[in-house]
Amino acid sequence: MIHVRSVTQDIINKDKFDLRPLVASDQAMIDLYAGDERVAHNTSRIAHPLPPGHTEAFIKRAQSADRFEDIWAIDASKDGGPSLTGIISLSRMDRNQSEIGYWVAPAFWNTGIASGAVEALIEANPQGCETIFACVFQDNPASARVLTNQGFEYIGDAETFCVARNTNVATWTYICKLS
Repeated sequence: MIHVRSVTQDIINKDKFDLRPLVASDQAMIDLYAGDERVAHNTSRIAHPLPPGHTEAFIKRAQSADRFEDIWAIDASKDGGPSLTGIISLSRMDRNQSEIGYWVAPAFWNTGIASGAVEALIEANPQGCETIFACVFQDNPASARVLTNQGFEYIGDAETFCVARNTNVATWTYICKLS
């Protein structure tokens, strides 16, 4: 793995894909994929239907110098795939901790892209954190497998509000200690 620093945030290179900062030209693919009800229903923050201007604001927030969350496109173009197959992020928390979040377009489910992206962020540790947390909806066991396959340990149940479902959804919480 090659780890290259960009002006705004890390670019993380893997064999078959790169994790790179979002750019304005990602808007159409994010609109397409995040606008899919299956994607929105597996995240807490994506509305369905996707409101006008949401993606543009999301990209601007991701590019902001004072952001609290680093957001990467999972870019498979170097292996002949699309320039955006999903999104992965790390949100800064207190006490040298971060929370990971990700979604992958349905066309790339069960291809290992989510596991590879999580693995890449753990290996690179671009925020220099000691601990990474994650929450997944209990009706999305595939996402839980992504985490456990990358060394995350289950620590408990909770719930969070899902914008697309307009209700609280039961979650499993995981932790990965990096030091």
